[in-house]
Amino acid sequence: MKKIKFTVGKTSTGFDAYTEENEKIVAITTGSHLAELKTNALEAYNLYLDEKEKPGISSDQLNFEFDLPSFFEFYKEINASALGKRVGIHKSLLSEYVNGKRKPSEKQVQKILRGIKAIGRELSELELA
Repeated sequence: MKKIKFTVGKTSTGFDAYTEENEKIVAITTGSHLAELKTNALEAYNLYLDEKEKPGISSDQLNFEFDLPSFFEFYKEINASALGKRVGIHKSLLSEYVNGKRKPSEKQVQKILRGIKAIGRELSELELA
């Protein structure tokens, strides 16, 4: 089953998301929270498919990915400089990714994502006295 990738960004009123086919945006939507965004994205993409006279899809066929600047804007608690040190990316380079001045390669994105997920696992296993 093919997954439809929506790129998610943080806005002042919630979130936006879009998906592309052949380097053209074919569906774009917004939502005040992630659950609403996912519902709206499914509706927007199914409207696109309806226009193309293709069968609709279900929500499990959608994949949502934050762009790096939006991720760090949304999760301000994650210190990009400290994360860079942890995953082996110089803080100035990670800062350029976070500020949208440079686009990371897929390899760099995966490195950052592994570091974020490792922090999440560690935090979920903590017990406080």
